[in-house]
Amino acid sequence: MGEPIRVVVVDDQDMVRAGFAALLSAQEDIDVVGQAADGQAALEVCAATAPDVVLMDVRMPVLDGVEATKRLADSSARVLMLTTFDIDDYVYAALRAGASGFLLKDATPEELVAAVRVVAAGESLLAPAVTSRLIAHFARQPTLASTPPRLDVLTPREREVLTWVARGESNTEIAARLVLAEQTVKTHVSRIFLKLGIRDRAQAVMVAYETGLVSPGVF
Repeated sequence: MGEPIRVVVVDDQDMVRAGFAALLSAQEDIDVVGQAADGQAALEVCAATAPDVVLMDVRMPVLDGVEATKRLADSSARVLMLTTFDIDDYVYAALRAGASGFLLKDATPEELVAAVRVVAAGESLLAPAVTSRLIAHFARQPTLASTPPRLDVLTPREREVLTWVARGESNTEIAARLVLAEQTVKTHVSRIFLKLGIRDRAQAVMVAYETGLVSPGVF
């Protein structure tokens, strides 16, 4: 087993924060290196502990989770938002701020632990209920007539790969669909991230919908 996943737990409710910390600390591959009760304190704890994952509440005093996530964007920490609120605006703002995952507080302990591991591994994670609301948000937006200039930096193949990433397919599924080696797809995905200045699949999904490359319900 490699180094444990370093986690900071951020929530303004003491018992909730302690419960999450205890649950995660009980896992052999997870080490809770810090806790904070608000976004500002979270930034200070993260600066001191260099976590791999920050479990971040959305609504908090002093500095909310969305703004704290935005300020952590240049760090190596990946943020997993955890909240009771599945309102479109919070999901959208959190993902725009750079969150790698979004899980509702009614998730099971097993789902929470799995989510931390997924985000630590560099993948993005959205709860099904959150995904449906995110897609609904984009469904209300006007569809663009052509590919926006931002995507001109991508090759036709990279745009094709991004399309399937936005539709929720894994690298393995994309490879099978496009008759490519999985490693080739991984290379395309990495280049897409680099060219668009994004860090994970969650942000790639947002770019694809925001730019009109993908429209909800159109396959």
